[in-house]
Amino acid sequence: MSRSSINVWARRRARRTLLQALYAWQMTDADFDEIVQQFTPDQLKGADTDYLHECLRGVMDRVTMLDPLFEPYLDRRVDELDYVERAILRAGSHELKDRLDVPVRVVIDEWVELAKRFGAQDSFRYVNGVLDRVARDLRSAELGDTVTTDDGAERGRRDRG
Repeated sequence: MSRSSINVWARRRARRTLLQALYAWQMTDADFDEIVQQFTPDQLKGADTDYLHECLRGVMDRVTMLDPLFEPYLDRRVDELDYVERAILRAGSHELKDRLDVPVRVVIDEWVELAKRFGAQDSFRYVNGVLDRVARDLRSAELGDTVTTDDGAERGRRDRG
């Protein structure tokens, strides 16, 4: 799908619902179908449901691969994070890792906005810092954070040493 044909409002609504779905999943440990059934058609109206379902399934199926992406940048263990922050960092890390069609800045901006709306008072700053570091690890080339070494290989700036 080309970027010009993406409905940004439908994606935004999908992310908001994704946050709610991940929050519910973390609280109940319900399976994918049980979580999806909690949302009425009215609640999903206007949302990109394909995107929502792909991201929800992606986070639920690969949570053990996603948590280590952001865990090094936390000031506490993953299980000590607020449920909202944990859901946001998992969803944002999923998008950064597996949704290369979505630009880094869009991913970070969207999740920071949701942290402002639903997170603790200053959690958006925390989320921004952590997702920025995950983005530099996963998509340094997109951020222009690469250098070419003497052997012609590209490496992230932090890998130069």
